[in-house]
This record gives sequence, structure tokens and C-alpha cells, in this order.
Amino acid sequence: MSVPSSPAPCYQPDQTRVKLSNKGSSHVLRRVASVPNTTDYFKSNITSSSYSLLKQKVQVGPSDFQKVRLLGKGDVGKVYLVKHKETEKLYALKVLSKKEMIKRNKIKRAVAEQAILSTANHPFIVPLYHSFQSENHLYFCMEFCVGGEFFRALQNRPGRILKEHEAKFYAAEVVAALEYLHLMGIVFRDLKPENILLHESGHLMLSDFDLSIQSPSASPPTLVRHHSPFSKQPMLDTRSCMNVRTNSFVGTEEYLAPEVIKGSGHSSTVDWWTLGILVYEMICGYTPFKGPTRDDTFEMILSSTVEFPDYTNPYFRATGLSSPCKSFIRKLLCKNESKRLGARAGASEVKSHSFFKSINFALLRNMQPPIIPSKSHPIRAVHFNRLKESVSFDLNHDGLHTPPADDDEDPFLSFHSDDVTSGRADLNK
Repeated sequence: MSVPSSPAPCYQPDQTRVKLSNKGSSHVLRRVASVPNTTDYFKSNITSSSYSLLKQKVQVGPSDFQKVRLLGKGDVGKVYLVKHKETEKLYALKVLSKKEMIKRNKIKRAVAEQAILSTANHPFIVPLYHSFQSENHLYFCMEFCVGGEFFRALQNRPGRILKEHEAKFYAAEVVAALEYLHLMGIVFRDLKPENILLHESGHLMLSDFDLSIQSPSASPPTLVRHHSPFSKQPMLDTRSCMNVRTNSFVGTEEYLAPEVIKGSGHSSTVDWWTLGILVYEMICGYTPFKGPTRDDTFEMILSSTVEFPDYTNPYFRATGLSSPCKSFIRKLLCKNESKRLGARAGASEVKSHSFFKSINFALLRNMQPPIIPSKSHPIRAVHFNRLKESVSFDLNHDGLHTPPADDDEDPFLSFHSDDVTSGRADLNK
């Protein structure tokens, strides 16, 4: 998966808020967050069909893969390390039980995740190569990230923490990924170390989009001028790309934003709250509002102020967090979502904070990541926990899905069996 980088976008400083026109220039947004062919993108209003990646009728099935080992498991499915029999390439195969999805009412989430992954094409988002289904399961064939969960990588660090400049690097990659998603009208909603994978290069990849929500329509971003007439050039407002606000109570307990807990409705600003929690956890080793019980955690999120550990880091012989870092976290963890960092102009506002002064976002992919996972013998999956299957799953005896005669009887009709091949490795080539 390769997305070309481009120079910074050209801004129009003559208006406070300007609609960006795609007329005569189909690459304006691509220069900001690697969005391919934005003219077609906004015309299509984010449909389930890829606007930049070629989707073909599925060419592979469960029997085309050899199961190597179990990588992870959840309430409705499991993720396996598999080897494609013909090419011998390794992939992560997410297998979801149809029976459990029906039981837990999670069909729409699987379909939404497929729609997002099949259209996303960004270096910091895990790529989907194939999706297909059998009579009993749904399948997502994705990139195998040798480094495993970012959560486990953190747990293996001295003190389970990162140095501030290391956390800043990973935070920048997360911001770049969130910027791209917000431009597509997508709110991630479940950012946490467990939902971030480490590529073999050491760069991050966001994964697990089953809790994400997508705007029913997409609009071009606008430009927002700074309050001061002597300040920097206008900022690209990624918030204007989406028209979505929901009352769904979703997310991870310690990462939930106040507006989610209160049920007052939430939008893309919840992603900036979770970014603040993530940065705090990367540097301090724990989340800022963790209470002894679920209710205590919620109460602390709603009422407690952010406090930072006031001690010398025994692992790095360094003083506490810098002032820009503390300011960055405090502004992200503002309980009033309308005043939160990113609420005014989205990712551009977050990127312009002094915390990222030393970061060149255009060159992130060319920077050396702090953590480089071992790539020797990737089939051993040494960066994953050793898990055992209670019941062995046989890929060879799970044939492709045969639609019923009456489409109305198929609850998984909207799950498309496709190969996403343009710009990605095709298993059959």
C-alpha cells in the first residue's frame, strides 16, 4: 500500500470560511491527507464502492488459505495468521461468526467496517485486501502487522511508558490517520492502544473499525482563519466534511468522552478526546481518569481535572512532561467539546499546536519510528500473545456463501464479497 505524498495545500486567505472547489484541481485534498481523486469522492458522497481502489468480484475463499495460528479473539469472532497457499504470503484473517452477530445485533457494524476498510487507502490505516463470506462466517483478509498490538509494545517498554518525543511521533501518526478519516466523513470512536497495530516498519496502523460511524454525505472541507490577523495561514477544517451526530453509547470505558457518558450526542470531537487519553497513557503508563469502579471512572471523567505525575522519570532520567505537552493534553481533554482542541478546525488545529512544533507531518513516513519490531521469522508472530483455540477452526471446510433464493431472507446481503486490488497486493498475482 503506497500513497504518494505531496506538497502542502494552497490556501485562500481572503475569506473567513471558504468552500474548497474541486473544479480544475482534483488533487487539492490529496496534498493534505492523501485522499485520492477528491472530485469523484465528493460526487459519490462516500458510497460503499471504492472511489480510488479497484474492487472486483471475489477471487479467493477460505480454502485458499492455510491457518498458522490464532492472533486474537473477540465476542463475535477471531483473527488468525494465515498463509496464502499459492503465494505463501502472510495475512491477518478476521473471521466473524454470523450466528453470534445475529445474536448480538452486530451485522450493521460488520457491514460498516467493510465499507470503511474497502475505501480507505492511507499508510496509517490497516489495508483490507479481500472480503468474502461462507454460510457461517464473514471474512476480512487484511495486512499482517508483524509488530502486533501497540498496547503490547507499550507493555514491553521500561516502565510501560514512552519518552515524550517518542509519544509525540506516534501521536502525530494517529492525527494523520484521523485527519484522513474525518475528511472521509468517518468518526473512529474507539481509539486506544489495543486498536493500533505496529507495522513491520515500526509505523502505526489503525484497526478495528466496527464502532466507527460514517456520515451519510460528505462535503468539501472549508477554511478557517485564525482569530489573530497576525497569525499563521488559514486552517483546513476537516469537521465540515461530515454531517453526523449520534447518541450511541460506544467506546472503551477509560477513553469515553464526557458527552458520550452524558448521552448529549457526540461528533468527531470525541476522537480528539481519545487522542488526549492516548498521549497521556503513552507517557504516564496509565489513563488519567481511571477509578476503582466503572461508575467512579465515569464520575472522574465528568468532574475531575487532569493531573500529571510530579516526579522524575526513573527509567529515562528525565524531568516531567514539558509545558507544551501538558497544554496539548489539557486542551484535548477539555470537557466542553465546543472548546476542545480540534473543535474549531479539526486536525489542522490539532497539528498546529506547539506540541508538534518539531514534527513535519509531510515526512512522517520517512522518519525512524521509536520502536522497530523484529521481522525475523514473521510466521512465529513473536509480538502477539500465545493463544489457544478451545475449538479448532477448519478453513478448508468452510465453503463460499451461496445466497438464498429470496434475498429478503439473507441478513448479510449488504456484505459484499470483493477483492480490493488497485494499489494493493493481489493474492492471485
